[in-house]
Amino acid sequence: MTASEGTVFFFPGLGFGAAAAAPIANALDALAGGRLRVVGIDPPGHDGSPDAPNGSVAALADRVVECIEAEADGGPFVIAAHSMGGKVAAVVTHRILHGKANVFGLAGLVLLAPSPLMPEPMSEDKRAEMLSWVDDGPISQRHASEFVAQNVAAPLGEAAARAAVEQLRRMSPLAWRRWLTEGSAEDLSSDVGVLDLPVVVLAGEDDDDLGASAQPQLLADVYPRARFVSLASTGHLLPYERAAEVADEIVRLWDATVPTAPQVTPEWSRLIASERTAPEARGFLAHRALADHPDYAPRVLSPEQLSMLRALADRLVPQSGTARVDLAARVDADLALGRSDGWRNEGQPADVSAYRLGLDDLSALWPDDTDDQNATAEQNALIEGIISGELNEHQALGGDAWNGTMRQHWFDDLRTDLTRIWLSHPASFARIGYDGFATSGPASGSVGYNTVAAGLRDPWEPVELGDLA
Repeated sequence: MTASEGTVFFFPGLGFGAAAAAPIANALDALAGGRLRVVGIDPPGHDGSPDAPNGSVAALADRVVECIEAEADGGPFVIAAHSMGGKVAAVVTHRILHGKANVFGLAGLVLLAPSPLMPEPMSEDKRAEMLSWVDDGPISQRHASEFVAQNVAAPLGEAAARAAVEQLRRMSPLAWRRWLTEGSAEDLSSDVGVLDLPVVVLAGEDDDDLGASAQPQLLADVYPRARFVSLASTGHLLPYERAAEVADEIVRLWDATVPTAPQVTPEWSRLIASERTAPEARGFLAHRALADHPDYAPRVLSPEQLSMLRALADRLVPQSGTARVDLAARVDADLALGRSDGWRNEGQPADVSAYRLGLDDLSALWPDDTDDQNATAEQNALIEGIISGELNEHQALGGDAWNGTMRQHWFDDLRTDLTRIWLSHPASFARIGYDGFATSGPASGSVGYNTVAAGLRDPWEPVELGDLA
């Protein structure tokens, strides 16, 4: 990993190349002092890069994935994307979260006036006008300047305007036409579905088609965790118009996600990203590594029940520091999806009912936290009494639907669920030295273990697991 904390991969909008990342990189350096490195990516046909094999969004996504795979250093990263790049970023994110890219460590997205997954809102007159600009070859100086002027709320500074126009003029006419007639018109909503990860969406109030008022309607269903930021006196070219504000939101997203979630070392990250790991397993780990929503709203439990569950999680599976897994929220999410270990004791209520009854019952029994020292001892005694069955005769809330024996059996399930969720996190794998997930991938040759002995490891295993055999 580099000296920085992580990486921002930037994918620009139509007409712009990797150079469009420069204003954001400069603003980040001024704000965060080198904490984050910025890697700009040239879209196919932009700024001198070769054209893609076809005009699909998938072909553009191929280029982004290729660059991220080449530049990723094993540390955490976010993807920032502008306009056209926003639609491509959604496809890339879908691939990463389904293990279909050899990368690991995605923490979130920062989207700047992004194009939606559905066909981009644009009048046919405007589309025809823009297509006419490349009838006779690359975009002219006049049309490039016109494009920039149409997409900003106020004129850019001389240097910024010149840089933007120069990039537009270097764009391939084929790539320009393809986006306007193919990529922007694709509807990928059903292909991508919902992307449940930390996201911030910035848009200008003076952007006609992809502005602040339009973005929630276009993206809220795709990104349920998105936070929308409206920028006054701002058009469409946010990398040039509002680089400082973009940098501020990148740092804000970073600080809200990366330090709050357990991380793996670069060596473990590269192993997860490698061909030794099956795509399905990599996708599961990518999802599990994401930071939990700080304002998670329970889906089947009440807020009071979730609070009780968090208190139990802290006692049963304690986690030190600020980088934590919200075990209670993940249990609630699993309950909402019907995920379980597939069995329960005879006569025991179904999982959701058991959790609701059990948590309400424990809330009535849970010792007050007013006196921390005494409360801890009393809480320990209560937990031990439930586990041992000593409290089975103690009256339980819930009437005929719940009793002390049911409480004991449910508490066994609760402990299993909390432990299972903690243990399934990639940082927990690294902590206990488990790398068995990397033995079923498509890598050529043997992907199993050659050495199975205490203190020894195979060459592909992280060095902390022992000496080479």
